[in-house]
Amino acid sequence: MAYLFTSESVSEGHPDKVADQISDALIDNFLAFDADSKVACETLVTTGQVILAGEVKSNTYLDVQSIAREVIKKIGYTKSEYMFDADSCGVLSAIHEQSADINQGVDRASKEEQGAGDQGMMFGYATNETENYMPLALDLSHALLIELANIRRENNEIKYLRPDAKSQVTLEYSDDNKPQRIDAIVISTQHDDFAPEAEMLAKIKSDLISILIPRIKAKYPQYAHLFNDDITYHINPTGKFVIGGPHGDTGLTGRKIIVDTYGGKGAHGGGAFSGKDPSKVDRSAAYATRHIAKNLVAAGLCDEVLVQVSYAIGVAKPTSINVVTYGTSKVNLTDGEISKVVENVFDMRPYFIEQRLKLRNPIYSETAAYGHMGRKPETVTKTFQLPNGAPKTVNVELFTWEKLDYVDKVKAAFKL
Repeated sequence: MAYLFTSESVSEGHPDKVADQISDALIDNFLAFDADSKVACETLVTTGQVILAGEVKSNTYLDVQSIAREVIKKIGYTKSEYMFDADSCGVLSAIHEQSADINQGVDRASKEEQGAGDQGMMFGYATNETENYMPLALDLSHALLIELANIRRENNEIKYLRPDAKSQVTLEYSDDNKPQRIDAIVISTQHDDFAPEAEMLAKIKSDLISILIPRIKAKYPQYAHLFNDDITYHINPTGKFVIGGPHGDTGLTGRKIIVDTYGGKGAHGGGAFSGKDPSKVDRSAAYATRHIAKNLVAAGLCDEVLVQVSYAIGVAKPTSINVVTYGTSKVNLTDGEISKVVENVFDMRPYFIEQRLKLRNPIYSETAAYGHMGRKPETVTKTFQLPNGAPKTVNVELFTWEKLDYVDKVKAAFKL
């Protein structure tokens, strides 16, 4: 019997994502000047206020206020009527030194034996239903908000948009788990107060359906056939959405972990990513399991896969590695046997994850909005500045865990 599946996304101006982006900007700045920095940084944003807290072990000093303000400005909170403005909001820092008790469990005389920064389990997922091996409902949810942000910045076709927004896509799947059509789209977007409420809502709904949706179909032609005349659109279903962003809701780092990963497909270990340096396996091992999952599916081992890894704090070797292929495996092996082969192909000790995926670089700001997975690997040039210091320019590879660089090794290991 056909069934429905739904995923959601949130924009870069959503208060929780504002917090994530500030936390990851701090990570990047610490790593740019001290690659061995250990950082766990949380951010809270609310009306006119940013609060930074966390633990740091680093040889560098940062102007955290300036970094936070620059992130807020880039997102688009630059007007006093938003009640959260890059130039005028308060920024309070309560960042202190990392616990020596935690650090002694991570640092080792031999780097190869670096312990996991925490206990816990992490998951990676991949499916061949999209070109980037991501769940389709989440991919579309992200696409809607990325394009909506583009329209906002262009300030041409739609001039009343503000930074905060959410999306949700419901897909109908066939009995054999193939997406057939879009059943419903939900978009809530913050906007200026430009007319009586009924007139505003009608204008916003008309604009998003007639301007945003055609741009999505044109930019993502592989999904165009899923759009149809029977889609149910819920555009700003609560009514007007003028009060938004951190003024409308308090934002916290790490509250959008399902948006960050797979939109409810597969599984999530529970740990957030943003604000954590790669010694925290919540982040690095989640990227590593995605890397494994994507390469397994791309190699033709299976159509869909979930990879789990778990750790004990301070211990290098994982306590478990498990692979689930949902009955889609193309080899004559059990999932348990597949797990053993995967363990031999991919070294999941924290140090080797960091080295394989080049995680000790300032690559995290780009992950903090529109998902950490399914993004395009690319090399970019970034510039950072210390207080009263010369700028530092670095070339870094983004989204290394999305590279299909282990496909040949997987094929060889499984004789594909």
